[in-house]
Amino acid sequence: MVKKVERKLKLQIPAGKANPAPPVGPALGQVGVNIRDFVNRFNDATKDMGGDIIPVEISVYDDRSFDFVLKTSPASRMILKTIGKPKGSGKNVVSKAGEITQKQLEEIAEAKLEDLNTNDVKQGAKIIAGTARSMGVEVKD
Repeated sequence: MVKKVERKLKLQIPAGKANPAPPVGPALGQVGVNIRDFVNRFNDATKDMGGDIIPVEISVYDDRSFDFVLKTSPASRMILKTIGKPKGSGKNVVSKAGEITQKQLEEIAEAKLEDLNTNDVKQGAKIIAGTARSMGVEVKD
Protein backbone atom coordinates (compact mmCIF):
# COMPACT_ATOMS: atom_id res chain seq x y z
CA MET A 1 0.00 0.00 0.00
CA VAL A 2 1.33 3.42 -0.96
CA LYS A 3 1.60 5.97 1.82
CA LYS A 4 0.09 9.39 1.20
CA VAL A 5 2.46 12.34 1.61
CA GLU A 6 0.79 14.76 3.98
CA ARG A 7 3.46 17.47 4.19
CA LYS A 8 6.83 18.34 2.68
CA LEU A 9 9.32 20.33 4.70
CA LYS A 10 12.53 21.96 3.48
CA LEU A 11 15.21 22.79 6.03
CA GLN A 12 18.89 23.75 5.91
CA ILE A 13 20.84 22.14 8.74
CA PRO A 14 24.60 21.97 9.46
CA ALA A 15 25.89 18.48 8.63
CA GLY A 16 26.06 16.17 11.64
CA LYS A 17 24.83 18.89 14.00
CA ALA A 18 21.05 18.58 13.96
CA ASN A 19 19.41 18.90 17.37
CA PRO A 20 15.85 19.25 18.70
CA ALA A 21 16.31 22.99 19.26
CA PRO A 22 14.86 25.54 16.83
CA PRO A 23 14.51 25.52 13.85
CA VAL A 24 14.47 21.71 13.56
CA GLY A 25 12.38 20.78 16.61
CA PRO A 26 9.44 23.17 16.13
CA ALA A 27 9.25 22.52 12.37
CA LEU A 28 9.04 18.75 12.87
CA GLY A 29 6.90 18.95 16.01
CA GLN A 30 4.15 20.84 14.17
CA VAL A 31 3.64 17.92 11.80
CA GLY A 32 3.96 15.21 14.44
CA VAL A 33 7.29 13.69 13.41
CA ASN A 34 9.46 11.93 16.01
CA ILE A 35 12.13 14.61 16.37
CA ARG A 36 14.73 12.40 18.05
CA ASP A 37 14.42 9.79 15.29
CA PHE A 38 14.95 12.43 12.57
CA VAL A 39 17.90 14.03 14.39
CA ASN A 40 19.64 10.65 14.83
CA ARG A 41 19.06 9.55 11.22
CA PHE A 42 20.13 12.94 9.80
CA ASN A 43 23.29 13.12 11.90
CA ASP A 44 24.26 9.55 10.93
CA ALA A 45 23.73 10.31 7.23
CA THR A 46 25.75 13.56 7.32
CA LYS A 47 28.50 12.87 9.87
CA ASP A 48 31.23 12.72 7.20
CA MET A 49 30.23 15.96 5.41
CA GLY A 50 32.05 18.31 7.79
CA GLY A 51 30.27 21.45 8.94
CA ASP A 52 28.63 22.26 5.58
CA ILE A 53 25.03 23.44 5.48
CA ILE A 54 22.93 20.61 4.03
CA PRO A 55 19.49 21.30 2.55
CA VAL A 56 17.11 18.45 3.39
CA GLU A 57 13.64 17.72 1.98
CA ILE A 58 11.46 15.82 4.45
CA SER A 59 8.33 13.99 3.28
CA VAL A 60 5.90 13.40 6.14
CA TYR A 61 3.30 10.68 5.55
CA ASP A 62 -0.23 10.41 6.92
CA ASP A 63 0.87 7.84 9.54
CA ARG A 64 3.52 10.34 10.84
CA SER A 65 6.42 8.37 9.40
CA PHE A 66 8.91 10.25 7.25
CA ASP A 67 11.62 10.01 4.62
CA PHE A 68 14.21 12.61 3.79
CA VAL A 69 16.40 13.47 0.82
CA LEU A 70 19.73 15.24 1.25
CA LYS A 71 20.71 17.88 -1.30
CA THR A 72 24.12 19.37 -2.00
CA SER A 73 25.30 22.43 -0.12
CA PRO A 74 24.06 25.78 -1.54
CA ALA A 75 26.17 27.22 -4.36
CA SER A 76 26.85 30.40 -2.41
CA ARG A 77 28.34 28.39 0.48
CA MET A 78 30.52 26.41 -1.91
CA ILE A 79 31.76 29.62 -3.56
CA LEU A 80 32.62 31.20 -0.21
CA LYS A 81 34.45 28.04 0.86
CA THR A 82 36.42 28.08 -2.41
CA ILE A 83 37.51 31.73 -2.11
CA GLY A 84 38.11 31.38 1.64
CA LYS A 85 35.89 34.24 2.77
CA PRO A 86 33.14 34.23 5.43
CA LYS A 87 30.70 36.24 3.30
CA GLY A 88 30.24 37.95 -0.05
CA SER A 89 30.22 41.65 -0.83
CA GLY A 90 27.20 43.70 0.18
CA LYS A 91 27.85 46.00 -2.79
CA ASN A 92 28.80 43.62 -5.58
CA VAL A 93 29.35 46.34 -8.20
CA VAL A 94 31.50 48.62 -6.04
CA SER A 95 33.61 46.20 -3.98
CA LYS A 96 34.67 42.66 -4.80
CA ALA A 97 34.77 39.85 -2.23
CA GLY A 98 37.32 37.78 -4.11
CA GLU A 99 38.11 35.94 -7.33
CA ILE A 100 37.16 32.52 -8.67
CA THR A 101 38.46 30.75 -11.77
CA GLN A 102 36.49 28.98 -14.47
CA LYS A 103 38.02 25.67 -13.38
CA GLN A 104 36.77 26.19 -9.81
CA LEU A 105 33.30 27.06 -11.14
CA GLU A 106 33.25 23.82 -13.11
CA GLU A 107 34.27 21.83 -10.00
CA ILE A 108 31.41 23.38 -8.03
CA ALA A 109 28.98 22.78 -10.92
CA GLU A 110 30.09 19.15 -11.12
CA ALA A 111 29.40 18.69 -7.40
CA LYS A 112 25.97 20.36 -7.69
CA LEU A 113 24.99 18.92 -11.08
CA GLU A 114 22.12 16.78 -9.73
CA ASP A 115 20.51 19.86 -8.11
CA LEU A 116 20.93 22.21 -11.09
CA ASN A 117 18.59 22.77 -14.04
CA THR A 118 21.07 21.28 -16.50
CA ASN A 119 22.98 18.10 -17.24
CA ASP A 120 25.96 19.91 -18.79
CA VAL A 121 28.87 20.97 -16.58
CA LYS A 122 29.66 24.01 -18.78
CA GLN A 123 26.08 25.29 -18.44
CA GLY A 124 26.17 24.53 -14.73
CA ALA A 125 29.35 26.60 -14.43
CA LYS A 126 27.49 29.53 -16.01
CA ILE A 127 24.72 29.21 -13.42
CA ILE A 128 27.28 29.13 -10.59
CA ALA A 129 29.12 32.10 -12.18
CA GLY A 130 25.91 34.14 -11.99
CA THR A 131 25.62 33.34 -8.30
CA ALA A 132 29.26 34.31 -7.78
CA ARG A 133 28.84 37.65 -9.57
CA SER A 134 25.76 38.49 -7.49
CA MET A 135 27.87 37.89 -4.36
CA GLY A 136 30.60 40.25 -5.56
CA VAL A 137 33.02 37.50 -6.56
CA GLU A 138 34.92 38.25 -9.76
CA VAL A 139 35.02 35.42 -12.32
CA LYS A 140 38.42 34.97 -14.00
CA ASP A 141 39.06 32.93 -17.16
